[in-house]
Amino acid sequence: MLVSSAVAGLNHLLADAPWARERLAPFAGRTAVFSVKPVDIGVGIDNDGYFTEAVAAEPDVALELPLGSLPKAIGGVEALMADIRISGNADFADALGFVLRQLRWDGEEALARLVGDIAAHRAVGLARGVADWHLSTARRVVDNLAEYFSEEQPMVVKHAALEAFAHSTATLRDDLARLEKRLRKLEGQG
Repeated sequence: MLVSSAVAGLNHLLADAPWARERLAPFAGRTAVFSVKPVDIGVGIDNDGYFTEAVAAEPDVALELPLGSLPKAIGGVEALMADIRISGNADFADALGFVLRQLRWDGEEALARLVGDIAAHRAVGLARGVADWHLSTARRVVDNLAEYFSEEQPMVVKHAALEAFAHSTATLRDDLARLEKRLRKLEGQG
């Protein structure tokens, strides 16, 4: 179910991206496994450059993403790409990586097919405005909490204060070492 949904979604995006299908078509018959443990999604490439469901004991390419990296998805595909471990055929992996990084869903265009260009443009603009408002509100809340916990209720130490404390501790350590040397010297004289 998950594999067929993923393949259908990717193929929907590929339908509007002939450049991507052209890039994948030379790898017809090859297979890849996308792995986010415990889920493995096996895909193949058909002659037209579309994805197909595939199960292969030895895939041509394996792309593994640690489960702990999923929160980075908020930052987009590029944020996840740094954590993906790739093994197998380098040319096929390069083509897959390029296509998956560049492939984008144009929600406005898809909505325009249903409700028309003007309504789709306004609806997407409204959705972007709401999303931007949520994001800026979340940033302000985080900034206010950070200020509160560092200024009003000092539960968090500021970086500068921590560096000053470390410097004074190092100075105290050095002074103590010098004092101990002097005391040993004085004990030896007496």
